[in-house]
Amino acid sequence: MVLSPVSSTASPVPGGVHRPLALLVAGAFFMEMLDGTIIATAAPSMARSFGVASADIGVAMTAYLLTLAVFIPLSGWLADRWGARPVFTAAIVVFTVASALCAAAVNLPMLAVMRVVQGVGGAMMVPVGRLVVLRSTEKAQLIRAIAYLTWPALAAPVVAPALGGLLSSYLSWHWIFLVNVPLGALALGFALRVVPDIRGGNGRRLDWPGFVFSALCLACVVYGAAVLSNQRIPVGRVAVLGAVALAAGVLAVWHLLRTGTPLLDLSVFRVATFRLAHASGSVFRIAINAVPFLLPLMFQDGFGWSPVKSGLAVVFVFFGNIGIKPFTTPLLRRFGFRPILVASGLAATLTIVGCALLTPGWPFGAMLVVLFASGVFRSLGFTAYNTIAFADVEADRMSHANTLASTVQQLATGLGVAVGALCLRLGQALPGVRPGDVVPYRVALGLVAALIFAGMVAALRMPGDAGEVIGGGAARRPVPAQRAPTRPAPAPRAGAEPTAGERLERSDRSE
Repeated sequence: MVLSPVSSTASPVPGGVHRPLALLVAGAFFMEMLDGTIIATAAPSMARSFGVASADIGVAMTAYLLTLAVFIPLSGWLADRWGARPVFTAAIVVFTVASALCAAAVNLPMLAVMRVVQGVGGAMMVPVGRLVVLRSTEKAQLIRAIAYLTWPALAAPVVAPALGGLLSSYLSWHWIFLVNVPLGALALGFALRVVPDIRGGNGRRLDWPGFVFSALCLACVVYGAAVLSNQRIPVGRVAVLGAVALAAGVLAVWHLLRTGTPLLDLSVFRVATFRLAHASGSVFRIAINAVPFLLPLMFQDGFGWSPVKSGLAVVFVFFGNIGIKPFTTPLLRRFGFRPILVASGLAATLTIVGCALLTPGWPFGAMLVVLFASGVFRSLGFTAYNTIAFADVEADRMSHANTLASTVQQLATGLGVAVGALCLRLGQALPGVRPGDVVPYRVALGLVAALIFAGMVAALRMPGDAGEVIGGGAARRPVPAQRAPTRPAPAPRAGAEPTAGERLERSDRSE
């Protein structure tokens, strides 16, 4: 599953980022993320249409998220085997057609099946597209490229409640899916023009045991997370899912470390910056994705706001995400990754605490300022974590790294709502709490803020010049023009100063 430079037509764009390609993949990412949560606010109208209870619509959300988790690990192998452009364009077609069929669903079982098909398209579309962008971008421009690919993950969970509510209220729930049809057709036209056909160096056979074990583990974790977010938690079912996930996970790791051609090459975690970005970064991602779940509930149930007012207020988090984007690359180049990760983690913690302290008596403008600031710092942290992950990954291991990153990030995103729901349940279990109280939401947001702070502490172990090969910290110490990415755990070089990644790796081995 190694991409051969000889067979790839995606040579890095000299001196810059392939902007049309990056924007195309970002748009595809936005569609995939948006469809994961947008039907939540439309659930009542969909339930009336199908003649079922609102809670039953959750099966359509779970089916989509489960399919993403199961099939994302296949994306790297498919891109290597069949080529990035055929897989990416086919994924757009599958996603778009499935979206139209979701809108045409006449009952809940049909909708659930079409959501599975839609998830297959999404699972192939985003990881393969990101791989093409990574392989088409010089290391020095990686910060800018990742900045394009980060905003959908930040925007979609925030925009989805407001957009879903508006479409279902003023048009019909069918438009939640129909909007993907023209967007998908437009994306397909651009993909055929701008996506290079990266192919693998050889046609390796699919690692079926690795796929089965990892798919079973991921499916149980994601489904368990969905169950935990329900009002009533079936303890027995959660215990069984946890046991199966643990057993399948152990078997998956045992197999993947022993086989010569693994579906997921876990050795990439030996790259210190990649490992740290997905350890600390996953905690950050889980906590951040819990916030868009908690805030609309607090505004509606605790403050008594309408769904429209609640959705529009939460959109200011999105405005903060977008507002900081022009400054993320200059900030990372000026101060380096560790200071930005620590500062953004601390500031995100404080702004979420600020959200927990909101009351209906606050001026509406002051509330929007807090929400905007929260969006600024979550965006900065996301971009830094997503970029540093690939700083020391060599080109011939990028396919493995990208597939692992996509899998871990999808898992963390799915766990975000479950963690938010669990924190809310803890708040509701406090003595004296009555329905409609704001206290449970304050407790939940406080716990989420503590989670972000805990993840931020790990970033303190990162060397100050980590990521300098892609531009972080360049203002303090120029990066040699011909410097190559660091290999994981290399042999000591006589007379040479160790890089940031090497120092972190040696520190890990010494503990």
